[in-house]
Amino acid sequence: MLVVTNLDDPTTDLVIDELHGRGVPVVRFDSGDFPATLSFAATLTSDGVIGTMDTPSRTADLGRARSLYYRRPSGFTFPHLDEQTARFAVTQARYGLGGVLASLPACLYVNHPHRIGDAEFKPSGLAAAAAAGFTLPPTLLTSDPGAARTFAKEHGPVIYKPLSAPLYRDTDGVSCTVEVGTVRAEEIDDAVSGTAHLFQRQVDKVCDMRVTVIGDHVFSVRIDSGLLDWRTDYSRLTYTPVQTPPDTSAALRRYLEHFRLVFGCFDFAVDRTGRWWFLEFTDLSSGCS
Repeated sequence: MLVVTNLDDPTTDLVIDELHGRGVPVVRFDSGDFPATLSFAATLTSDGVIGTMDTPSRTADLGRARSLYYRRPSGFTFPHLDEQTARFAVTQARYGLGGVLASLPACLYVNHPHRIGDAEFKPSGLAAAAAAGFTLPPTLLTSDPGAARTFAKEHGPVIYKPLSAPLYRDTDGVSCTVEVGTVRAEEIDDAVSGTAHLFQRQVDKVCDMRVTVIGDHVFSVRIDSGLLDWRTDYSRLTYTPVQTPPDTSAALRRYLEHFRLVFGCFDFAVDRTGRWWFLEFTDLSSGCS
């Protein structure tokens, strides 16, 4: 089994410990280590890609890889090269090494990096969620300040959510990300025209639900916190395993089948009537592909 992730990933550590306990051979690497401490040599044949991949401690036979767990690898970097040459090298690495990892014969991908890329676009995910049968809060995608103000007046209270959440550094150099937050119509100014934004009616929720799907297995956990965004303070969370409603389970599978994924996590808000509102999907994977 190949595991593609960054060095600091405790979730993957637990998975690998379990695999070792079951006697499954594992080669773990970060694609971002290429080419400093990671190398490969692959040949294209009528049976698919064959060859090897070498890490400082392991050699993987690419033709014998039967599964690949793709989770949060770091990006390619070439700090020793000038900007133009580094840009060329990153592109070659992405389409070379990334292409090889995406073309392994008879390999179960959790998830396939190309499918991950398809599902990362939030508008596509929301459209797929609606088609799968989930209930979605009224949502606006826009760069028009007037449209945003009108939406906020009609559907308030409204929250702002980033369409993607890349890490950035604050004025103190500390890594952080954009938090989900409420916004009033009078707070929306013309800066909205500078890029794309997502506004959504806030669900009057009593709790959150995190649902994890892997293959045919569905695990739902109720999260009580009293927070708008439970990910902002894990110390306030209380977890309770719950049964997944049958109609929700069916919609989950339709969603994953749409993107040809075998694993994913879904976030819902549950209102006072017990209705599950779809908020977002994540496969917890990001990085190069």
